Order: sequence, then structure tokens, then C-alpha cells
Amino acid sequence: MPTVLSDHTIIPVLNRTTITSICSDCHFVVVITESLTLLWLEMDNEQPHQELVKCVVVGDTAVGKTRLICARACNSRLDLSQLMTTHIPTVLQRSWEVVDGVNVSLRLWDTFGDHDKDRRFAYGRSDVVLLCFSVANPISLRNCKVIWYPEIRRFCPNTPIVLVGCKNDLRYMYRDEKFLSLCRERSPFFRPLKETDILTPEQGRLVAKDIEAPYYETSVFTHFGVNEVFENVIRVALIARRQQRFWMTNLKHVQRSLLQEPFCPPQPLAPKVVVPVSQFDQHLSSLLQYQAYTDLILSMGKSGICAHKVVLSAASKEFYKLLTMDITAGTEYNNSIGYWGRSASDSSINSSTDASVGNFNTDTEQLLSTSPAGLVDTGHTNKLYMFRCTQGSSSVSGSDAPTAHSNAIKKRSNFHNQTDLNSLRTGVHKSLNHPLFQSISVELGESVIDYNGRLAPNVQTVVSMTNAITLGALQSYIRFIYSAKLNLENETPVSELYDIAELLGLQELQIVLRNLDELKESDVYFNQSFLNDFNLKMKRNLKKICLDDGLFADVVFKLDDGTCCGHKAILMCRCDVMDAMFRGDFRESSAKVIPFPGVNKETFRQMLFYIYTDSLDTSITHSNCLPVLELANRLCLLRLVALIESHVICELTRMCDNGSDITESVLRLLEPCQIHNADQLSEYCLHQIAIHYNEICHKNTKLLRNLHPENQAYLNRNRWPPVWYLKEFDYFERCVRERQWQEKPKGLKRHRLNSGCLCFSGKNRRNDSRNNTKHVLT
Repeated sequence: MPTVLSDHTIIPVLNRTTITSICSDCHFVVVITESLTLLWLEMDNEQPHQELVKCVVVGDTAVGKTRLICARACNSRLDLSQLMTTHIPTVLQRSWEVVDGVNVSLRLWDTFGDHDKDRRFAYGRSDVVLLCFSVANPISLRNCKVIWYPEIRRFCPNTPIVLVGCKNDLRYMYRDEKFLSLCRERSPFFRPLKETDILTPEQGRLVAKDIEAPYYETSVFTHFGVNEVFENVIRVALIARRQQRFWMTNLKHVQRSLLQEPFCPPQPLAPKVVVPVSQFDQHLSSLLQYQAYTDLILSMGKSGICAHKVVLSAASKEFYKLLTMDITAGTEYNNSIGYWGRSASDSSINSSTDASVGNFNTDTEQLLSTSPAGLVDTGHTNKLYMFRCTQGSSSVSGSDAPTAHSNAIKKRSNFHNQTDLNSLRTGVHKSLNHPLFQSISVELGESVIDYNGRLAPNVQTVVSMTNAITLGALQSYIRFIYSAKLNLENETPVSELYDIAELLGLQELQIVLRNLDELKESDVYFNQSFLNDFNLKMKRNLKKICLDDGLFADVVFKLDDGTCCGHKAILMCRCDVMDAMFRGDFRESSAKVIPFPGVNKETFRQMLFYIYTDSLDTSITHSNCLPVLELANRLCLLRLVALIESHVICELTRMCDNGSDITESVLRLLEPCQIHNADQLSEYCLHQIAIHYNEICHKNTKLLRNLHPENQAYLNRNRWPPVWYLKEFDYFERCVRERQWQEKPKGLKRHRLNSGCLCFSGKNRRNDSRNNTKHVLT
């Protein structure tokens, strides 16, 4: 590695270089390397009207001596990776400087940090000694007083000393993740720093006072104090020379070493919020894969496909019209004029109700009899159904299926009136006049076992498809709706799938199939923008159908201030807690009404808004987010918790940027967020309290003292600016005032008493006397 020794000479340092002797009176330096090569280096002569200052830098090993010299000579900063590497020791560096109008040639001498090395050659004819220690190594500070100071005074009894604390950036960097990762990579050569290893400026200043030396701090990482230290080192050397050579007029304007303003650590950055990736597509795909709580069967001859009415209605307008029509009326459907009857008829829930009769308490029965949203539970459907085709209609065949059921409670989309219970029965059939739909009926499916071990009937809506399409084309269509992926592995003709998409009004699938002939690769036409558009459509329609209109609901939740309906299949695929509750052997799996204490309707509605749309309700703010956070944590909805955290943090940040005071809000949010596992929001609250700690101490002292002791201890350790900086800044201001008073003392104003004869008194005195005389005479 080449080492610059002078302005004209560069030599390669092959190994550790040891200077054996230096002739100070001549112009040569004898250098002996381990390869026993003798080199004579010519040094520049001193220029006229220039002061030569020799500064020897000493200190323990790895305290930052060489890095400090290089930062001064090269005027450059180092990154973390460079700081973590070992520098090859150098011999001499020269630089030019003008300090207080005096041209100075500063020669920096780097030395070994080993205590047993002989450094008498470096101390010879030195003008100032720079004694370094590391602010992250208490032993190096102790050695400054015990080892280095006696050695300096033995070889340089009259040479001034300047104490420098290096690496002061470690006062806040020792907790930086990037710095810690570099330490772990270079372990075991770098020991991780502890908070007890960090020295305060006051500790360094006390040692400097004992050895009668000025005290400064530097950092080659932030470049703090590098130039300032060497400028004051030159001043210290020139002042000592001026005391010995008082006749030198060019040194009379040299100032005392200036005071150094303490280094304020940079304000810590706000923690980043990470929101888990959306799994809405995977959740919808799992509905088709596991087929839990299906309520619709698309019959194709002897085979059929189980599906969910709410999903097909959200994807296709034709399915929405079909599944919301009134099949009890005597009107047939004609494709040219659309469906007749109500858009959300009474029969929309008839096919999704369950006639299971369980042992329920009086409150539940009363709620069912008075609730406008009375409905019963559906069962599981875990396999494809096989059908027997009868004349013009299809019915579910199952040996265990009951023959009839009664007392089913129907759900209306407007939730106002109950249905005539006698009109709801299985076997309701309606023929259709549609190119794809032949008929629609309500049938009993495969029975399921409830939590009491009883067989519960499973009511299904059966839609018989015409022979215009094939089973493979229908399967590809259904799979596209659930997963937004096109699968042509079953060799389904594209023309058939396009006809289904056109007849059922699925424009997105038509676009895909239309571009399929132009683009060969299947992944090209299926881009991310198309996925986003289709997902937005599904979420928007799910919100309208499920949350706004309340169609196809099959479960009621009893809340603190009312009831709220939901869809078991959607809840199971979107929430693990709901999945365990409805799929397992729990009472809630077959209950008509599920009590949900501690939650109100608005909070539950906001949770359902996320379930159906995978987004956050706009009504949630920082002032009303805690109930939703509690419910999301209770149901293990990690993405909902993260969305709330991100929204609240953005809102609070925007308020802070606009000048609003958010300290009281973050104080009230902190501990509830910690209780409900909203870790990112709690970290943000701690960050805001830490950077506004001084303001909070004056405005909201009571709220601050009411915090948990662990939070108070954390804030005391991480407050910004830190306590040591505030103390140092107060000490700096006090020293500045004292020095100003010393350099420019206030002159005592002499008060003259103009006594004596009026003839010899001043003009003002005579005028005052005359005025007083006139006043007495008048």
C-alpha cells in the first residue's frame, strides 16, 4: 500500500515499518523495513515565514489515531465498512495550514499503540502531543492518565498536551442495526459494545483537567471535530512557542484554543412500518379447494361443481340476478328481458339456511324470534356431488340426507320483515329460459354432524346447466373466478370458455381469451395490472353484496349493542380463528347465534369491511382505532393490525408536519397498543415521545409519569437530545460566557461628583444649578 511521506516521494510499505533513528538536524530519515531495505528519503526544507509544528499522536491500540490523521490529511469521511478494517501503520504525514494569519507546516507523527514500544524518537523535538482515547473504551481513558501521561512527561517535560476522545459517533451508533450486523460479520475480532462501555464527555474532561490539557472530541465517520482539533492543536503549539520566543511578532495574534461545541447525535429516524403482503387471492382460492360451507351446486348431468353464491354473484352479474331472483313466484326467467321480481328476494337466503335444531338457551331463541336477520347454519360440503337426473329437474342423492325440514328462518336483504316459514321448503323448483341455465331448485344436500353429534341437514341451491357447455369449460370458468388464473390443462376449447364468459358477463375473462391468440406465453397477457383490476372489482362487489345488502349471510353474531351477520365461508378463509371455530368441534360451529361480547356493531362492521375488501375502512382514525386493534388482535388478523398501524402513523405524521401537537395522542395510544400487540405503532409512539421528551415534560407531565416504569426507563435511555448532551451544552454556554467576560471585561463606569465651585464645575452642573435657582425663585 503506497504511503505518502512528502509532497514528492512515494514508497511502498511492504510490512510493518519501524523507524530506528531520525536525524532532526539534517534532511534525511533512515527507514528500515523487515526486508532489510535501506531507503533515504529527502524531506522538504522549511519555507521562510512558516512555522513548523510537529504533532505526535499517541494512544492505545485501535483508539483511532491513524484514522484521525488520515481524515485530517485527506479531508474525507469513511463508511462503516472502512472503519471496521485495520489500517496499515504509517510513518509521517505533512499538510499545510494557515491559523490566525500564521503559515504553518503541520507534521503529524503516527505511533504504535503498544505500551512496550520505544517511542523516544517520535517525541524528540515535538511541539505538541495529541493524546487519544476511544469514547467506547474506558480502559484507554484510564491508560491516558496512568501510562501515556507519565511517558510523555518523561520525554517531553514542557510540551503541551491535547486530550482527544475519538469515535464519539459510537455514543449512538452502538445500537445501530447496520453497525451491529458488521460487528457480527467480523466476530470474534470485534466485541459488541455495551451501554456501560460508552464514556460521557464529562469523564474525558475530568481526565483532561487532571493532566492540564484541553479536551476535544472527534469522529472520522461524521467528520465532526477533525479540522477543529488540529487547528486548536496548532494554536496550542504556537502559544507555547510564543512564550519561549516573545520577540516573534508574527505570533502575537494567535488566539487561545477555542471551545468546542458538543456534538449532538442526529435525531433518530422514525421506525418503518411493514404491512404483510395481501393474501386475498390465496384465500379465495382456498374456498374452491376446501369447499367449506358451499351453498351452490352447478349440475352438469351426473356430476356437479360446488361453489359459493356470494363469490359467483360478486364476479358475474348474471349469477347475481339468478341467485337473487324469487324462485317461489310463477314467473320464468327470459334472458332477453332479465329477471322478474325483486333484486334481493326472499329466496336468496332460502337456499343457504339450515334446518338444524340444537339445544339453545332462552336468550338465543328470543333473539331468533325477534331479530330481523334470523337465519340458520349450513353444513360442510367436502366433495363433488353426484346427481340423479329426473324429468326436467335435478335433485341431490344421498342416503343420509333427511327427507324434509321445517321452521327455517329466512334472511332478507333489507332485514325488515320475517319470511312466511310455511313457504320455505325443499323441493322448490323453477325452470329457466337461458342459454346456460336450465333450472334452479332448493334441495337437501349431504347431512353433517353438529357439535352435539346430531345430523344437521344441508340445504343447497342447485342450478342445472344446459348442454351448451362442457364440464371442463365450466370448471375453468369457476377456477378463474376464485383464483383469477386461467387453467387450460383440461384441453378446454377457448371458444367454449369465451362463450361462457360472454353469456355470464365476465369481461375480464373475455379480454384474456381475446388476447390469447395474439400472445403465445400465458404469463404475458396475465399481467399484474389485470389482476389488480379484477381484485378491485371482486372486493367492491363483495362489500356491496355482503356488507351493504347483507345477501347470502349464514351466521349471526350477538354483539353488545345489537347483531351483525356474516358469511362463514368468507370468514373461515380470511381468519384463522374463525376457521378453527367453524371447522372444529366447537359449539359455535353449528350455533344459530354466536355471542361476541366486548365488541360493538361499528367495530365489528369495520372488521368485516377488511374481511370482504382486504382494505381499511376510512372511518378509522387515531382517536377511534383502539377497539378495532383489540378485535384484530383477538382474531389474529395481523394484516389488519398492520394496516391500522400504517394508517394511524401516516395520519399522526401528517398532523405533526402541519404543526399540530400529537404528544397527548401518542401518550394515550402507547400502552394500549403494547397490550394489543400493535408493536409498530407502539414503537412509533415511543419514538415521538422520545424526540419530544423535553416538551412533554413541560406540557403533559402527569401523562408521562403515569406510564409503565419500563416505558419510562426506555424513554430515559433513548430521549433526544440525550441528557449528557444537554449537560454538555449548558456547560459549553457557561464557558463561553466566562471566556467572553475574561477577554472583554465590563469596565466599571465611574460616577463623577461635580462638586466644588460653580466656576470650575462642568457645563451640565452649571445648567442644573441655574434651573434649580429659577425654580426656587418662582
